[in-house]
Amino acid sequence: MPHLPPGSRQPAFLQTMQLRDPVRYLESLRRRHGPVFRMKLLGFPPQVVVSTAELAAEIYRTDGDGSRAGALRAGYVPWLGKYSLFTNDGEPWWRHRKLLSPTLHGRSLASYPDLIAEIAAEDIRTWPLGTPFALQERMQAITLEVTLRLVFGVRDVNQQARLRASLLALSRASGSQALFLMPARLRAWAEKSPLAMRLPFLPTTRTMKASAAVDKVVFGEIARRRAEEDREATDVLGRLLQARDEQGRSMSDVEIRDELITLLEAGLETTATGLSWAFERLMRSPEVLGRLREECERGEDDRYLEAVVKEVLRLRTVIYGSGRLLDKPLRLGGYDIPAGWAAIPMFSLIHQDSEVYPEPQEFRPERFLDESAKAAQKSFLPFGGGRRYCVGAQLAMMEMKVIIREVLQRVELTPTDPAPETQRMWHATLIPGKHAVAVARQQPLSRRPLTEKPRCPVHPAASE
Repeated sequence: MPHLPPGSRQPAFLQTMQLRDPVRYLESLRRRHGPVFRMKLLGFPPQVVVSTAELAAEIYRTDGDGSRAGALRAGYVPWLGKYSLFTNDGEPWWRHRKLLSPTLHGRSLASYPDLIAEIAAEDIRTWPLGTPFALQERMQAITLEVTLRLVFGVRDVNQQARLRASLLALSRASGSQALFLMPARLRAWAEKSPLAMRLPFLPTTRTMKASAAVDKVVFGEIARRRAEEDREATDVLGRLLQARDEQGRSMSDVEIRDELITLLEAGLETTATGLSWAFERLMRSPEVLGRLREECERGEDDRYLEAVVKEVLRLRTVIYGSGRLLDKPLRLGGYDIPAGWAAIPMFSLIHQDSEVYPEPQEFRPERFLDESAKAAQKSFLPFGGGRRYCVGAQLAMMEMKVIIREVLQRVELTPTDPAPETQRMWHATLIPGKHAVAVARQQPLSRRPLTEKPRCPVHPAASE
């Protein structure tokens, strides 16, 4: 018999239900069982959870030769697609990674900051002044617009409206908590059965109908862009249409569709949520906010801005964990984990390791700048790790920095309630419990005029 780690003895159903508050539940398991423990959730293989960066690194070393990430994400295939970097494995995954990566790194990002700033500024001008509103919704609106312009390259107003409506409907349907908690066998049947599609109360019905509506618009856009043959396109769709692998093969329409929808979900859920948490923390941290404003006024560099973003993603981890399905047995933390189990680095726990992050509940961006910065960075895993490190991490960091800068230079935000907002689960992300409600006031005239070009620089390469 393998030497297994300790864990909860509750039935899988009860363990699954407690993940409605994952931060509290996972922390209680760590306190009770230590840095390695096991779980059993409905619809998933047995799981071993680790809560230190060192143990996470051991899991990541099995990538591609002992474990697979996509195999644990079959539930996302119906709307993200089987070719998505998120759901794929092996050689097909590696081929897509190499084709997509150049569109999201280095020089490809050079022209993006100005466009992102323009999109953010346009939205900020519509914010109500003196009236409470939910920042989460505004951040989703901005990141969706960024996706439409930078990823899809859509310029036509009517096409933008169609894409915007269908993509929002898909995001809302696929983010349903009921969908996440749906038993795997029932869900698999519902996603394939014509009968199930006639049952409107099933969460799968809403998701599949929304996905079909998105496909109609997206495939139409892909066909239109193929016909144009624009070899100078700078958006992701245009570059993917021109991309070729080592054998000279291009990507099919379905392959491109899957990657576009994946990028949309990443931007609309994770980036927007990270931004919402950034303002939730900044509104309640006057010293940090003051220093950040001063940096933007001086226009010297964006080191402190980047540290703020990293500290937000550490303290309010958006994706609480991401695992691997083991194809081979793994010795992990003194325990023997069998093949067929899932090994999961739990980011929300790793980011609360007091040995790496002293006083981990404190919002302290300086920890990414002072003498402890190297250790802090080593355990910093909001974008995962190993070969499956998020391909869009550099774009996400740049996007967050640009949007934070634009907001701070144009309005002053105050919370409606000084108490911190709690973390609430929305699909696989942890969002602010009240959607980061704030009151906006226009910047006083003593600050830089809004028509002046922002001086706080953002360096795309800084997040490579």
